[in-house]
Amino acid sequence: MKVKTILVSQPKPQTEKSPYFDLAKKCKVKIDFRPFIHVEGVSAKEFRKQKITIKDFDSVIFTSKSAVDHFFRLAEELRCDVPESMKYFCVSESIAYYLQKYVVYRKRKIFHGQTRFTEILETIKKHKDGKFLLPCSDVAKPDVPKMLADNGIDFKEAVMYRTVCSDLSDLKDVYYDILVFFSPSGIKSLLQNFPDFKQNNTRIAVFGSSTAKAAEENGLRIDIAAPSPQAPSMTMALEQYITKVNKQSRSKKAS
Repeated sequence: MKVKTILVSQPKPQTEKSPYFDLAKKCKVKIDFRPFIHVEGVSAKEFRKQKITIKDFDSVIFTSKSAVDHFFRLAEELRCDVPESMKYFCVSESIAYYLQKYVVYRKRKIFHGQTRFTEILETIKKHKDGKFLLPCSDVAKPDVPKMLADNGIDFKEAVMYRTVCSDLSDLKDVYYDILVFFSPSGIKSLLQNFPDFKQNNTRIAVFGSSTAKAAEENGLRIDIAAPSPQAPSMTMALEQYITKVNKQSRSKKAS
């Protein structure tokens, strides 16, 4: 069946240069964006139950902007003055610059990688004598803690926020040709909001092995998967699929 509509289970891109907008124009499809999940902060009372004191650490590892927001939120709620000597290790440059929202950037010891955790890990290893705090969500991926442990880093995970399914009830009677997912939580949200969901002709696109596994475990048929050698990004995978399917649809009509 020809693809005309796509729902991406993420917030709408803030920049007009997003490859999704290029995809919509090139393939002449309608693309909507809707977060299937959202983040809620852990309360100060809940955090205290973890028996973690921020001042016991001299370094913080940030893997997302949400981690930055909730680290400083909790520090304020707990009336904990974060020492100026605190070192910050960020997975990407954008996360590092995001710290300017809370600290005077040029007066802090801030380190960052490009996009992958392995890049900042090399820098962390050079500060191996430090005590590292790793702010994370309740559904944090195990790969980062494993890499830190494997390299003998003294660290502690601190759950500071949780991933929650969003209310999608307004989409009950809305149909899309393709639904795009990026995490197991997105799959969970779909089935929690629509327990009677039947895939039928809806195509499912997934990014990452853990998302694919969640889809398969819940009986969903995966039609588009990324990354792959042929399609390292989701937009590339979508474009290749849409081009092929829509071409076949036109050929059938012509015959």
